[in-house]
Amino acid sequence: MEFIKVNTQYKKHIALINLNRPKELNALNLQLMSELKSTLQTLDEDEDVRVIILTGNEKAFAAGADIKQMAGKTAIDMLNVDQFSTWDQIKKTKKPLIAAVSGFALGGGCELAMTCDMIVASESAKFGQPEIKIGVMPGAGGTQRLTRAIGKAKAMELVLTGNFISAEEALHYGLVNKVVPTEMYLEAAAELAEQIAQMSPVAAKLAKESVNRAFETHLDEGLHFERKNFYLTFASEDQKEGMKAFVEKRKPEFTGK
Repeated sequence: MEFIKVNTQYKKHIALINLNRPKELNALNLQLMSELKSTLQTLDEDEDVRVIILTGNEKAFAAGADIKQMAGKTAIDMLNVDQFSTWDQIKKTKKPLIAAVSGFALGGGCELAMTCDMIVASESAKFGQPEIKIGVMPGAGGTQRLTRAIGKAKAMELVLTGNFISAEEALHYGLVNKVVPTEMYLEAAAELAEQIAQMSPVAAKLAKESVNRAFETHLDEGLHFERKNFYLTFASEDQKEGMKAFVEKRKPEFTGK
C-alpha cells in the first residue's frame, strides 16, 4: 500500500486505516481509493476485526478529490474510469465503520466521511462540498448524503456556495456524533469503536444493515426488513450467549457466530 497505512490490531477487534498522502492533504486519487476499497474488503472478511476506524491526520481527513487527475478529462473519460464503483464498494462494508476527522473534510473527503457509519470530529474539523467553486458539483454522494444528514436548506446552501461548516456546526446539524479536542479525536473514535466491538458482531452487522435501509425505503418495507433481521439474530450463537449471560447476570462473551 502506497497511500494508506493499515493496523489490523490497533485495539482488540479494531482495525485502523490511515489515509497517507500528507503533502496533498490526503487528496483522494484513484490509487488511494483502490487501496482503500481492497483493504476494506479484506478487513470485512477478517473474523478478528469487528470495527474499522478510518482517519487521516490532524491537518486533514481528506481535502477532496485529486483535481490534477481530473482536470483534463472529458465526460467519456470519466464514464470509462468509473471511479464511483469504488465508492459503491466502500458503502457495502458490512462492519461498523467510524470516521475520525480532524482538519479538512472537503469535497470527496466530506463524502468519504459521510460514507462511514459514524463521524467523530476534532474541534478543528471543517466540512464542506466546495466543488461548485471549480465548475462542477459533488459526484460521490455529496448532494444525497449531506441532504439526508443536515436537511435540504443547509445542504443546498453548502453545495451552491461551497462554504464550509465547523465541527460545532456539523454537530448541531447532526452530521457528526461528537466533537472533542484535536489531541483526543482518534482516542474518542477508539472509545466508540471499543464499545461497539464488545457487542455481537452478528447483531452489529444486521443492525447496521437495518439502519441503512431506513434511508433507502418507506417505513412499512423498512419495518419488514428490520423484523426479518431481528428473527435472523436468533439463528446465532451470540444470541444464545447474550440472553443466557443476561439471565445469569454476567458479561457475555460474543464470538461472532
